[in-house]
Amino acid sequence: MTLPSQLSQDGSALEGAWRRRQLVVLAPPEQQSWAQTLLTPELRTELEATWGPGVVVASGGSTGGRRWCLQPLSHLEASAVATAEWLGQEGFDPAACLHLNPLPFHHVSGLLPLVRSNQWGARHQPVPPALLREPGALVEAVVLPDQPVLLSLVPIQLARLMAVPQARAWLRQLAVVWVGGAALPEALAAQARSAGIRLAPCYGATETAAMVSALPPDQFLAGASGCGQPLADVRLRIDARTGAVEVATDRLSPGWIGDGGALEPLPRTADGWWRSGDGGRLGSSGLEIFGRLDGAIQSGGETVFPEQLEQRLRALAQIQGWPLQELLLLAVAEPGWGERLTALVRPAEIANGGAANGEAANERAANGQALIAVLQAAVAAWPPAERPRQWLICGSLAPSPQGKWLRSHWQRWLQSREADQSPER
Repeated sequence: MTLPSQLSQDGSALEGAWRRRQLVVLAPPEQQSWAQTLLTPELRTELEATWGPGVVVASGGSTGGRRWCLQPLSHLEASAVATAEWLGQEGFDPAACLHLNPLPFHHVSGLLPLVRSNQWGARHQPVPPALLREPGALVEAVVLPDQPVLLSLVPIQLARLMAVPQARAWLRQLAVVWVGGAALPEALAAQARSAGIRLAPCYGATETAAMVSALPPDQFLAGASGCGQPLADVRLRIDARTGAVEVATDRLSPGWIGDGGALEPLPRTADGWWRSGDGGRLGSSGLEIFGRLDGAIQSGGETVFPEQLEQRLRALAQIQGWPLQELLLLAVAEPGWGERLTALVRPAEIANGGAANGEAANERAANGQALIAVLQAAVAAWPPAERPRQWLICGSLAPSPQGKWLRSHWQRWLQSREADQSPER
């Protein structure tokens, strides 16, 4: 059975399929036709007989390549149980909470609020994702009740809400705001602390049935960083050789649906741990994520994490008031160095006072070059391996709607530009 992302807003179609012991493929609208062919009748019968009801949902979008991950309903429910225990430790009765849900079901972080609410006997209230792009309308449409309210967001959604005073006040009333799916910029975290918003930065993956660690809001507000300690049913460790975050839990996915129409078991270490694609460390506050290991580069004998450098530059731009809308650092091979960084920059739009098209274009170009000049000056004292070798204006630069950077897409954009096949400058 394949269901579109626009399931009935209360999830009744999905719940009905699970009651019939069915496996459901959840796919976004643009992948509906293809997703219908993902499971052969034989494979579906085999998986349902072995694992019972559940979902097949996409994973791995942050690297530009998708895998279709099997998660049995029993694993999703185990995740809900662990989250309930975490809430209990924070002083909340899960059954007494309202779980708002602005994320689509074809993302595991949008699926889990439904599963949690069913498991806990709590209220689940879908929020149309479009409202997150209109904070004023969200505040009017979603009136908060007199009970603990839970919300899961990705950083780009949080940033949109934080930019509007009424939405900041609305967020301040929530009991817990889990934030995951992408790195939480330090500047955004600082704004949330200053506003008294009870963020709980968390870490998880589709392969782990969502959240495996979360930082308690009180610790966040007190200045702690990172993604907190592992949940009760999870063990975490860091691979000494690669620095990769490794996870052990009974709710690890059985595997991915391969191109050959078979289940490919989830790769595990010899002692049963799943190695994620993220680098990190275990500190005093728990798990700290450095960034995607597949995005780390070797430059001049140094290991460099572009995502960390991006966060530093974005935070500096915000403090200084520079008109920086988006920034992405990509690796380019360079003999003798291994790889060097190229910076893609999208300046923020500046009102041009009704200038003619040609004048407005010239003004945008001048503003872009001025922004690059101050960014270059800002990194002049950085180690050579961390300083971008090249800075390029990219007017279309943006993350995916879920706030993830599809780095392989922008790597292809950069290659196309360098081959002089792209008219954009």
